[in-house]
Amino acid sequence: MNYYIGIDIGTSGTKSVLFDASGNVVASSSYEYNIISLKPGYAEEDPTKWWEAVLFTLNELKQYHNGNVCGIGVSGQMHGLVILDENNEVIRNSIIWCDTRTEEEKEFILSKFSNDELKDITGNHCMSAFTLAKLLWVKRNEEDNYKKIAHVMLPKDYIVYKLTGKFSADYSDSSGTQWLNIKTLDYATKILDTFELDRNWFSKLYESTDIVGKLESNLAKNLNLEKCVVCAGGGDQACGAVGCGIVTPNDMSVVLGSSGVVFAPTKELFVAPNAEVQTFCHAMKGQYHVMGVTNACGTSLKWYKNTIDNKSYDELMADASLSKAGANGVIYLPYLLGERTPHLDNYATGMFFGLRNTTTKNDLARAVIEGVGYSLKDCFNMLEDKEKTNVVISGGGAKSALWREIIASMLGVDVRTIKSDEGPCLGAAIMAMVACNEYSDIVSACQKIVGYNEISKVNLDFKKVYDEKYLIYKQLYLNNKEIFKKMKED
Repeated sequence: MNYYIGIDIGTSGTKSVLFDASGNVVASSSYEYNIISLKPGYAEEDPTKWWEAVLFTLNELKQYHNGNVCGIGVSGQMHGLVILDENNEVIRNSIIWCDTRTEEEKEFILSKFSNDELKDITGNHCMSAFTLAKLLWVKRNEEDNYKKIAHVMLPKDYIVYKLTGKFSADYSDSSGTQWLNIKTLDYATKILDTFELDRNWFSKLYESTDIVGKLESNLAKNLNLEKCVVCAGGGDQACGAVGCGIVTPNDMSVVLGSSGVVFAPTKELFVAPNAEVQTFCHAMKGQYHVMGVTNACGTSLKWYKNTIDNKSYDELMADASLSKAGANGVIYLPYLLGERTPHLDNYATGMFFGLRNTTTKNDLARAVIEGVGYSLKDCFNMLEDKEKTNVVISGGGAKSALWREIIASMLGVDVRTIKSDEGPCLGAAIMAMVACNEYSDIVSACQKIVGYNEISKVNLDFKKVYDEKYLIYKQLYLNNKEIFKKMKED
């Protein structure tokens, strides 16, 4: 039997899953690590820890496949900066997606290009979260490190390099850097030249299902993967969408992970006139997707758990169910890491509003869940086409029936989960299956592999409350926007 492995380089850990050719899980292994926060707003990770995690998980899996793995696909957190020197050694920690230090670099980019120009070239307004701003931060603040750069890449591309010894980049991940021309599907020469970035630093571009190479011989022997090839893979959002069957314009996904994402494929390149919607390449050749992102989705609940009420997640959900829709007047803004959609505001902070002497921890737990939901409603409202026939909810938060019902009621659409909630790992493995000709293309693979569970329907009583409270939620940001900025300056 042919086997395939999907690897996901996540924010809180790496997961590797072994699948058979029908997409059934044979075995899985995970390895956790922590974000390094040297200063407020800083978020870094050590790429060598990702590699340590990959080796650990692949070693765990080798007892289950007898060397019959045909292909590996790699998914990874988007926007993170990885820089290597001429000896291919990591120069510094990766500045990852949720880092908020690059506001000055954003302004510097905008001194050279207008948002309209950037939108025309890259599909997106200037964003401090994108990798270009992170690279310019290193240039402006760490001259010695910058002078050592020989290779610039994204997190999953570092892992593909470590597996194969070859440098690669795919379109889905690269379209979140702000140095890819989304129309020509090549590096944006005008942007590289303007900021004096060496074209030789950037890897050859591949489709997600293209084969980059085989595993290096000693590594392949040690891991019993000598028959195995590695494909280019993709950014975690594109891979997660494939793993959920979100591959046609009728599909939409809501991801309740560390960040929260509303993701919708489109066959035509759609460059939105505003900043709120981001446009990227999908993992399928010639296709794109639009998405909105809230930075602190599961991160908000994790913060609440670690800081205020140290219970299990199941217990927190049970507590939240004891509060009513609207959390007895408490509203939570989930801006622990600034906010992306729709505000693009690194200064925004989290807050509870509406606390009274009658407020309980049940209310606070529910307010956190609902606050994330309001933020995802912000993302959903940015989509041009909201008429979707297949809306899939995934990620750790989707395991909660209460959270699923809250999201469905806020968005006003029924949602359903997938039978194998392996998201990015399954998506990456499907890409490897296509690369190895197990399936002719991603869409046909998804039709055979991805199955769905029960539907969570809109609760009309919830919806009535949330439609009213959402207006207050939005006003809270507007009323505090300047205060957020002043607090940052202080």
